[in-house]
Amino acid sequence: MTLLILGVVVFIGAHLVPSVPSLHSSLQARVGRNRYRGLFSLVSLFGFVLLVVGMGRAPFVPVWNPPAWADRVAVWIMPVALVLLVAAFMPTNLKRFTRHPMLWGVTIWAAAHLLTNGDLASLILFGSFGVFSLFDMGSSNRRGAELSSTAVPYWRDLLVVVVGCVVYLAFFYGHAWLFGVSV
Repeated sequence: MTLLILGVVVFIGAHLVPSVPSLHSSLQARVGRNRYRGLFSLVSLFGFVLLVVGMGRAPFVPVWNPPAWADRVAVWIMPVALVLLVAAFMPTNLKRFTRHPMLWGVTIWAAAHLLTNGDLASLILFGSFGVFSLFDMGSSNRRGAELSSTAVPYWRDLLVVVVGCVVYLAFFYGHAWLFGVSV
């Protein structure tokens, strides 16, 4: 469990730096913008590896019993989460309606996994990511995040939905191989 907690702290800790503009600016000024990005990426990757390995090694400690219907609900809301995650990286009109498609995607992903997993390691991992995503939305809004005013052709919205659904199907059918747990 220690590796999981350390991974979550390192990964989310790195992602909290931009929410403190003075710290973010001073780090970039001290090491340079490109080196900062490189260090940010390395620290994030290190934290991600720790949390993946930590989650794989964490003992099963039950906290609650998920409801019987939870798996069915998760199967239907996960495509929404993945479409939102994909939308963060592709031009889409969705950005005209939400400033944070990635963070909403992570929030929905975390909620779906908390709904279906009642163990301590899942609570730590998915709960941390869900809380961080909600915090980061508020922090970004306070720093001036705005809705996009650029309209894009509707075929791009359709493309985002198709790509998000393909990613969903890949995770759906590969979940047992990737994470050791079948959907």
